[in-house]
Amino acid sequence: MTIALERPQKSKSAQIRERLGYPIIDTDVHTQEFIPAFLDYLEQVGGSKLVDRFQENLPGSSRFRWHKQSWEERRAYRTARPPFWGRPTKDTLALATVTLPKLLYERLQEAGTDFAVLYPNLATLATHIGNEEMRRAVCRAANLYHADNFGPYGDRITPIATIPLHTPQEGIEELEFAVKTLGLKAIQIPGHVRRPIPAFQKYGEEVANEATWIDTFGLDSEYDYDPFWAKCVELKVVPTTHSSGMGWTSRRSISNYQYNHIGHFASAGEALCKSLFFGGVTRRFPTLKFAFLEGGSAWGASLYADILWHWETRNPEILQNNNPNAVDRELLLELFTRYGGEKVHGRLDQVGNGLGFHGHLFSPDDPGELDEFKEAGITRPEDVRDRFLNHFYFGNESDDIRVAHAYNRKANPFGDRVKAFLGSDSGHWDVPDITAVTANAYSMVEREIITEEDLRYFLSIHPLELYTSLNRDFFKGTAVEKAADEYLASVNR
Repeated sequence: MTIALERPQKSKSAQIRERLGYPIIDTDVHTQEFIPAFLDYLEQVGGSKLVDRFQENLPGSSRFRWHKQSWEERRAYRTARPPFWGRPTKDTLALATVTLPKLLYERLQEAGTDFAVLYPNLATLATHIGNEEMRRAVCRAANLYHADNFGPYGDRITPIATIPLHTPQEGIEELEFAVKTLGLKAIQIPGHVRRPIPAFQKYGEEVANEATWIDTFGLDSEYDYDPFWAKCVELKVVPTTHSSGMGWTSRRSISNYQYNHIGHFASAGEALCKSLFFGGVTRRFPTLKFAFLEGGSAWGASLYADILWHWETRNPEILQNNNPNAVDRELLLELFTRYGGEKVHGRLDQVGNGLGFHGHLFSPDDPGELDEFKEAGITRPEDVRDRFLNHFYFGNESDDIRVAHAYNRKANPFGDRVKAFLGSDSGHWDVPDITAVTANAYSMVEREIITEEDLRYFLSIHPLELYTSLNRDFFKGTAVEKAADEYLASVNR
């Protein structure tokens, strides 16, 4: 039986795209692997026994998996309620689009999209698999699968390569295979790795599984990740991340997924962004840019302003205003004597305790390094701007009006735009209709949330800037090659 598919000849998004006259690049389109075919690749990489283990213990599962527990167990272990019903199912065409490369390719133009960077769902979870053999095999199989299945559609689609990063070496090995052997040109890294806190391992596995810290590859990392960042520069690939903060701190409701979901991508992105900044990665690798997907861009604008504010109030020079040794002791005692009253009299020898200081005011503990901006190479406010705005990009969904914060040049330091760009997240429950993406973005202009000029940065300029920053040929042979060449010519004048 043949079923006729009712497809509009020209969607509203496609009509808007025609009027805009510049290419639209969507940096975050989600797809779902067809699992039976994916398992063929996994067997090719790791053998049938590994496939069996994979199916028994899918990524994201754990010993105390929520749906296998009773409510008593969920309360006892404070197991966070995980995502559920994450695909648009009522629209069968939308559901099939998520999995079938040819169908997705055809429908991109209905969305008004000229070029898309794809983020497969299983591959996004793969980098967080704890077992090294399984993690590396799943990442390798994912990269083979996506290179094969999306390769024929390279003029409008490029899938990311999934790069594990528990150690710099495993990241380098998969990166070289993905780029040199498979020809993939966009990558995704995990935003963090959970590592056990050594001091708690003596209390047994259950305690050690919970007593973990978050390694974000920059500040205070267990490894030196500079060799990996150097390899990214050498192979001309931009690291992007799409990591989850689900289950972190307050996002551990045992009953409410929405409570856990709200803000968790932004939380994970912020952790990595701060680590790269304060760990000096952006100083040591001045040409390397990073993109954070699905968390929106409002947090990026907030973090930019917050880092600058901290520099202005906690830089080494200003910090001397807080030096306990700067206190005029005689004046302090006189003021306490004059204004302290009966609760102070007889206790003047204790003046200095409290007042916001740890320990006694006049014998402070050694605080260690005072210049916490040293690794980042910050010596003036403009350095904050350059380290932040020249390196960090933020994926923003097409209907997320908080992009207004990123583009609020009156409020942002130095009158800048924070580099938000379209990352539609289409294919998930929050974007059930891929054909609405461009129309949703343009509605922000119609509602005067952003300007026409902002929209062009959002849909076109910032994605072009990011992906050509290391690889000028990133868009060669694609539907946006001409626009990319024109952009590069304009910035190199």
